[in-house]
Amino acid sequence: MTGRGLLVAGTTSDAGKSVVTAGICRWLVRQGVKVAPFKAQNMSLNSFVTREGAEIGRAQAMQAQACRVEPTALMNPVLLKPGGERSSQVVLLGRPVGEMSARGYHGGRQQALLGTVLDCLAELRGTYDAVICEGAGSPAEINLRRTDIVNMGIARNARLPVLVVGDIDRGGVFASFFGTVALLSPEDQRCVAGFLVNKFRGDVSLLEPGLDMLRSLTGRRTYGVLPYRHGLGIDEEDGLRVSMRGTVRESVVAPPVGEDVLRVAVCALPLMSNFTDVDALAAEPGVVVRFVDRPEELADADLVVIPGTRGTVRALEWLRERGLAAALARRAAEQRPVLGICGGFQILGEHIEDDVESRRGRVDGLGILPLRVRFAREKTLARPAGEALGEPVEGYEIHHGVAEVTGGDPFLDGCRAGQTWGTHWHGSLESDGFRRAFLREVAAAAGRRFVPAPGTSFAALREEQLDRLGDLIEQHADTDALWRLIESGAPQGLPFIPPGAPA
Repeated sequence: MTGRGLLVAGTTSDAGKSVVTAGICRWLVRQGVKVAPFKAQNMSLNSFVTREGAEIGRAQAMQAQACRVEPTALMNPVLLKPGGERSSQVVLLGRPVGEMSARGYHGGRQQALLGTVLDCLAELRGTYDAVICEGAGSPAEINLRRTDIVNMGIARNARLPVLVVGDIDRGGVFASFFGTVALLSPEDQRCVAGFLVNKFRGDVSLLEPGLDMLRSLTGRRTYGVLPYRHGLGIDEEDGLRVSMRGTVRESVVAPPVGEDVLRVAVCALPLMSNFTDVDALAAEPGVVVRFVDRPEELADADLVVIPGTRGTVRALEWLRERGLAAALARRAAEQRPVLGICGGFQILGEHIEDDVESRRGRVDGLGILPLRVRFAREKTLARPAGEALGEPVEGYEIHHGVAEVTGGDPFLDGCRAGQTWGTHWHGSLESDGFRRAFLREVAAAAGRRFVPAPGTSFAALREEQLDRLGDLIEQHADTDALWRLIESGAPQGLPFIPPGAPA
């Protein structure tokens, strides 16, 4: 297999693998290296549609942006989209191939995909100077090692050196590093080159004795200590958790241009997907975005957003159980702004015919927008573009629901009735002119003296953030040693740390 490479693993989920991978990619591309990201298998409700119409994880799309290349299905060949506690939709090379239980997937299907995953990685390595791969969870999940295709399974087969990232902000990072290596088989341990400490606060000199002891215990060096920085989280993978880190700003609201701020409440639906749609709103000076799950939290909101979800009917029931459905109906009747995106758009309609996702048949929607929804077995994956509110706008679509709009005014292939808006288009708010026009409408309806900042460029803010990730690697990692690792693989003669993985 040709081409240089590296696998970024983590001691835990959310240790910072996605951020470190993006940072290494941006550092490399600034050195003139033609680089691509890769994640063999991703579990996420936060996805993206490539230009060829393939669905991949949004983190890999952002990592491709860090590489300054167009994302493709090769960069994330397997995507699992949870539909509940025990089952997921399996997306293979950008297309859904069915629902599967966790037992069924890990019981045989996952291992059968290894050849496809390795073929995709080989194609990338034959095209790019380097491929920076991201693992998933922890490489020391010994109950899943036999069928692993994303951590040590891919590292061993593709002969990739492994860099293990640990989040020191959680505590116990030395035990996590040591334990991760000690639970791997001798063959797997030979791939693990060393460690990278993430989210460190304080004086690095106080940490250095521990790093020296870790090296003496494991025979492996630490390639860098990255300081804690606010607002560096790229698009989240885990859609089962609510995150307000945002893509650009972390709970930081710039001063408003006008006299008022604009308050946005996002309903934290079950199985919420592509909640990063609201990141572009959070990037606007004077816009305050928060996730909510109680009806009283809608009272002072100038705009309520109902985001996408992998469980539209389940989300409808949740809204009704919590009293949010009644609060939304009152809000719409009072002509107070509501925006539904994808599943949120479907929820606002008259009824849903669902024999695909929930298999519940006909279910009444909230009846706020004039549309009927029928779930098709074929998923719509598209990259639409058009105009709304006098401004150009682009987006992407990922949905099984087919909407029949029966009234209202046209809005991004959806509709608008009064101050309630609905569309299947994700990402539309990233179009700067459209976002500003939409916020002006919201402010007028809400009676707020809010003025959108004229110069906010969401794309520029994302580029700025990716450069900050590249700076983090360049300034706080041993980049010469990191490049030798990418170019030549793990050092020879690394010691075995007992007890190793059980047979």
